[in-house]
Amino acid sequence: MEELIALVNALQDALGALGQSYPLDLPQIAVVGAQSAGKSSVLENLVGRDFLPRGSGIVTRRPLILQLIFSETEYAEFLHCKSKRFTDYDEVRQEIEAETERLTGTNKGISSVPINLRVYSPHVLNLTLIDLPGITKVPVGDQPHDIEYQIKETILQFISKESSLILVVTPANTDLANSDALKLAKEVDPQGLRTIGVVTKLDLMDKGTDAREILANQLLPLRRGYIGVVNRSQKDIDGKKDIQAALAAERKFFLSHPAYRHMADRMGTPHLQKVLNQQLTNHIRETLPSLRSKLQSQLLSLEKEVEEYKNFCPDEPMGKTKALLQMVRQFAKDFSKQIEGSGDQVDTLELSGGARINRIFQERFPLELVKMEFEKNLRREIGYAIKNSHGVRMGLFTPDMAFETIVKKQIVKFKEPSLKCVALVASELSRVIRKCAEKLGSYPRLREEIERIVTTHIRECEGRTKDQVLLLIDSELSYINTNHEDFIGFAK
Repeated sequence: MEELIALVNALQDALGALGQSYPLDLPQIAVVGAQSAGKSSVLENLVGRDFLPRGSGIVTRRPLILQLIFSETEYAEFLHCKSKRFTDYDEVRQEIEAETERLTGTNKGISSVPINLRVYSPHVLNLTLIDLPGITKVPVGDQPHDIEYQIKETILQFISKESSLILVVTPANTDLANSDALKLAKEVDPQGLRTIGVVTKLDLMDKGTDAREILANQLLPLRRGYIGVVNRSQKDIDGKKDIQAALAAERKFFLSHPAYRHMADRMGTPHLQKVLNQQLTNHIRETLPSLRSKLQSQLLSLEKEVEEYKNFCPDEPMGKTKALLQMVRQFAKDFSKQIEGSGDQVDTLELSGGARINRIFQERFPLELVKMEFEKNLRREIGYAIKNSHGVRMGLFTPDMAFETIVKKQIVKFKEPSLKCVALVASELSRVIRKCAEKLGSYPRLREEIERIVTTHIRECEGRTKDQVLLLIDSELSYINTNHEDFIGFAK
């Protein structure tokens, strides 16, 4: 099953080389965390090398697709300069910084266009991770004022896909319930089915406190659980402490700490690497059938498109593609004429097209409003409302609460005829579509497809229109303006 990750990596490279967005969601692990949560240290520990840019503020300003590939030799390469192999990881860091600034500039801006980096090493397991910008709230220095929104949108673009696993990095010395990264993951994965938790900075917790509840998956449970790691401190990084020595210190920490020694075999960076490799492999295996189906569908669609272009050539002015295009355009013209009433022939026997829609607005809708029974029990309801608002007291004036209750009850009655009006208009539009499509009778498949596409679009618009109507009525319910000129008694 190890070939599955390599297969997805090949697809990732092929699609990334297109230089544009693609409608294919590949299985991957998106790494999310707040600034200074230890996200970069976790990734460097997985690779076993210092290669990520570091500094104050936002350092990761473009998503970094990091492909780890087990190999006997160790080197790194970028998709945008694939001919060059990097063996010096300081150069890798400089290239990430240069490629980031090439697209985003030097003003700490954000871009959702990823950088693809492959690392071949004997110290890694096959794995694909996406390092996303750290979550921040307040712009610093020359950062854009909407930096929080930009980062959130970039992160959501990757983690909202059902094919993505979410690796949430949270420091242990802050309250887990206040974790912005976990909150963001919960928005797109409320059940925690795709989320894996990584708890950092366990060695920096106050004395007498520990993270046993979190690591035992008892505090805020996730389907895939939590794994604790201990990264190098800033002092260790500045002092160029070797990552292998840091991993040995991490192992010693878990074995010697009384709160974690019983779970030491399930903690640490090596265990995290194995878990991520296994989880990603299983996830790819689960999503492979749907991925294959999407690829086949897109391939078939592209083959049809290529075939159409082949048919459209200078020698054949009336080729298939041109003929089909003309028929679709004629259908659109006929539809517009039916709605606007500017057809070649005027029907003298019955209403059609736009005239029928006009009748709905001018006759049917007003009739539905008139048919509503406002007066039948209104006086009695008003009396009950006034008396109930006064309670045991004898009131002199009509209470505001009674007035609003009665008025809102009447306003709600407008919902049914308004929604019915929208449905009638949508039905008439569908009728016009069927009439215009009659000219395509010689091409049944084309006629069927045009009817399906346009009717589906109308139904989608019908749903949005009904939502807008309900929103309008709700807005009328939320505030009643008695000073409006149309209100009874305004002149007085």
